[in-house]
Parts: sequence; structure tokens; C-alpha cells
Amino acid sequence: MTEKAKSKKSPKKVRATEKSPVEVNRRREWRFELPLPAEIEGHMPEGKKFAEKTILENISSTGAYFSLDSNLVVGSKVNLTIELPPEFTEGRTIKLCLDGETVRLEKKQKVGRKQGVAVRFKRDFRFQVED
Repeated sequence: MTEKAKSKKSPKKVRATEKSPVEVNRRREWRFELPLPAEIEGHMPEGKKFAEKTILENISSTGAYFSLDSNLVVGSKVNLTIELPPEFTEGRTIKLCLDGETVRLEKKQKVGRKQGVAVRFKRDFRFQVED
């Protein structure tokens, strides 16, 4: 591995070059770009409760990335309820419920733009089956 690939300043994904035609993914878990509908609940830094619907941009076994209007801080505890696609659930309505903690935030660049939120999941999860 080159020094550039080891550097903390280098991007998570190192692009292919003439010297190395292979892209390197430095994440521990593969992330899947699945646009899954989700509801995020938690508490704002001042303690006020919030609930917001969003679409996950990507998900892995350890976390997810999405955008919110709410202004969270790193370390915020959140509850996620993710609607699983009917193709995966034999047409049944099944939701995956998990707890997580914000580990990275991307500030809003413009007025009206949502905050990017990266969440690491806790180990506990449950499925909610709706008839």
C-alpha cells in the first residue's frame, strides 16, 4: 500500500491510476447505495424531541448515511425505522428498527439544504411486521 493510501487525509476510496488500475475501498464494511425510506427519531442538542422522514443514501451492516433538516451534533442518539423493499420481504410490510449514534455530520452548504448525517448502528435491532 502506498503512503498516499495510508494517509489520513486521503479519501475513503482511492481511485485507479496508471500505476495501480484497481480501486481500493478503505471502509471496513461495504456500503450499498440503496435508497430506502426511513424515519429518524431522537433528541436535539437542547433536549427537544424530533421525528423526520428521509431516504437513506447508503447503508452497511454497521451504519448508514442520510440527510435531515434537524441540526444534530456528533454523538446524538437516534432511532431509525427503515422500510424494507417488498421484493426482499415477499410483499409483506416489514420495517427494520435500530438504534444508532451520529459519528459524522456535513454542514448545510446553503439555506434550505439538509444536513448530511452518518450514523453507526448499535448491535440491537428488531423487525416490525405490519399486516
